[in-house]
Amino acid sequence: MIITTSEAIAGHRIVKTLGIVRGNTVRARHVGRDILAGLRNIVGGEIHEYTKLMAESREQTIDRMVADAAKLGANAIVATRFTTSVIVGGAAELLSVGTAVVIEPEQGD
Repeated sequence: MIITTSEAIAGHRIVKTLGIVRGNTVRARHVGRDILAGLRNIVGGEIHEYTKLMAESREQTIDRMVADAAKLGANAIVATRFTTSVIVGGAAELLSVGTAVVIEPEQGD
């Protein structure tokens, strides 16, 4: 499935718009990671434990969004956006949302 943040896909035309699709996950911090993050916060630099946690969470939201689109019969998702919001102290929701569409190659491609 093609996923893009743009409204169109080069070399293809949208032949049917199926609707909004989404994927979300809520993740909590891990005490062990918090200790390492606290130490890195003192000396500065990237907090790799949280970078990995957020990357895994984004991938999970994309997978869930693709599954939602597949149920509708889509072969692409356009206008994809990502948001993060704090639910409670130490937990955040990651959400991916886009528009499920059916595309086909443009003539001559």
